[in-house]
Amino acid sequence: MKIGVVLSGCGVMDGSEIHEAVLTLLAIDKAGHEAVCMAPNVEQSEVINHVTNAPMKEKRNVLVESARIARGRIRDIKGVKGSDIDALIFPGGFGAAKNLCDFAASGPDCKAHPDVARLIQEVHRAEKPIGAICIAPALIARVFQGKGVTLTIGNDPETTGALQKMGARHRECTVKEFAVDEKNKIVSTPAYMLARSIKEAQLGIEKLVGKVIELAQVHQTA
Repeated sequence: MKIGVVLSGCGVMDGSEIHEAVLTLLAIDKAGHEAVCMAPNVEQSEVINHVTNAPMKEKRNVLVESARIARGRIRDIKGVKGSDIDALIFPGGFGAAKNLCDFAASGPDCKAHPDVARLIQEVHRAEKPIGAICIAPALIARVFQGKGVTLTIGNDPETTGALQKMGARHRECTVKEFAVDEKNKIVSTPAYMLARSIKEAQLGIEKLVGKVIELAQVHQTA
């Protein structure tokens, strides 16, 4: 199967959380499936110095930066259709809340990148599963606003409240767990919203990938 992985740059503060992205790719590969990496071909909302956590006066492209994680094997999300993949997974990192949507700046009033929202909706209409890691469930809550989707971002009250304002139902999970919305085929896990190490992040991410693949296989045989 082909599992879409949507990246949002390279680096936790302004792009994809690298550990989460790599753990996702590793879990897909270990399960014997193909990861299809993609990202929007747009300028990052900001660039952060990961040594000082201070903004930098330079511009970077989300697709170009994401290609670092994908080892160059990446597609512009604009050219990806729901029919091209069997499932879709979003690693976290602030890029998911800055470049795939503007949740980091606008909270529950955020807007999703048009092609990101389009692909999510195409995958959902085809009854294929979607996975969201760390802060990425905020993006899912926006795209599914008002539909009462069940998600987790761990246990942060402010972020939980923002998801609920967008009409999502929040389920508190530990770093080892994941939440499943069976009706909408959405799987989420807290990862670095709670993880204190890469081995802790790996626990929930591998389970999430496994569940997404399971749901995709059920869809294929239905």
